[in-house]
Amino acid sequence: MPAESLDTDSITSRFPQVAGVVLAGGKSKRYGSNKAFARLGGIPLIERILRVLASTFAHVYIITNSPDEYSYLGLPMYRDIIKGLGPVGGIYTALRVMKEEGGFFVGCDLPLLNRDLIRYMVERAPGYDVVMPKVGEYIEPLHAYYGKECITKIEGVIKAQDFKVSSFLSQVRVLYITEEEVRRFDPDLLCFMNVNTPEDLRRLEKL
Repeated sequence: MPAESLDTDSITSRFPQVAGVVLAGGKSKRYGSNKAFARLGGIPLIERILRVLASTFAHVYIITNSPDEYSYLGLPMYRDIIKGLGPVGGIYTALRVMKEEGGFFVGCDLPLLNRDLIRYMVERAPGYDVVMPKVGEYIEPLHAYYGKECITKIEGVIKAQDFKVSSFLSQVRVLYITEEEVRRFDPDLLCFMNVNTPEDLRRLEKL
């Protein structure tokens, strides 16, 4: 699917200083094959995600160590600067290479993104380094905004060999989007339903 075929809506409605970023570096061990290309309603998960991001952000990037798989999408792609760190490495890479002031990051297995919620989160970002949903006691680090101010803090946790995204949050300005706020846009929290196994995909198909 070439980039020009993505649903881009009105260009003027897209955020110019925040990029959309898909982290597509997982090994999909539980799924058995690259889940980014699993089809929901006949459309690969990665393409469903990109349609939402491309209609929201002026620039969209894919962070992946297997760029050949995604080359047909016609989007800028970057390999991890430091491999083997998991999501924190993908976030670090994107923040280092992008020219925008920050990015909205999602995993490649969230096919039911809510465009209005994403816009709401990005609009709340000024004055914060991270904007992240928190539902109950659980945070959603791969459905979140990260600004470039996070770079040095991420470098610190990498040096400490602590590769959890949550490890640097106490060192930056974080705005947590509450469950009540999320449900205004997505009453059933479908945007956080990810695909780890074929069973997960079948569950989403029923929706």
